[in-house]
Amino acid sequence: MKITVTRIDDRYIHGQVLTKWIKLLPAERIIVVSDEVAEDPMRKTLVLSVAPSNVKANAVTPEKMGRVFQNPKYAETTAMLLFGNPGEIVEAIENGVDIKTVNVGGMRFDPKKTQITESVSVAPEDVEAFKKLSDMGVKLELRQLPGDSSQDFAKILKQKI
Repeated sequence: MKITVTRIDDRYIHGQVLTKWIKLLPAERIIVVSDEVAEDPMRKTLVLSVAPSNVKANAVTPEKMGRVFQNPKYAETTAMLLFGNPGEIVEAIENGVDIKTVNVGGMRFDPKKTQITESVSVAPEDVEAFKKLSDMGVKLELRQLPGDSSQDFAKILKQKI
C-alpha cells in the first residue's frame, strides 16, 4: 500500500480533507483507522457517507490496518489514512504499517486536555503516544491545510508540555 498522507484529525472526513488534501495528494482510498469508528456501525456509516463518490472509503481498527497494509493485494493501492489520535497510529505501526510522517491536523479542545495550538489539544496519553512516535523516528508535522507551512509538532509539544 502506498500512503499519500497519514493525518490526525478527530473529525475524520470533512471539508478540508475533501476539498484540499485529497486534491493535493490523490488517493484511491480514504481509510479511517479507529477502534471507535470501526466498531460502531452507525458512526461508521455516518463517517464514511461523506466520502467523495470517486474514492473508496473504509473504517478499520489499527490491528486490521496492519493486515491490510501487508496484504500484497493492496501493494499498489494509494490510500489516505485518517486517525483520531496518536495512540492508534502507534498501534498501527506496531501492527506493521510503515508510517514515516504524521500530519497533525486537529484534536479538539476538551477541558481535560492541554491546548497546544489553536487546533490541537492533548491528553496525557496523547503526549506519551507522540513521544513514542518521535522515538520511532516518525516525523510529526503540524499543518491544517496543504498550503500552510509545515511546523515541527514534536518541538512545539516539548515547548508547551
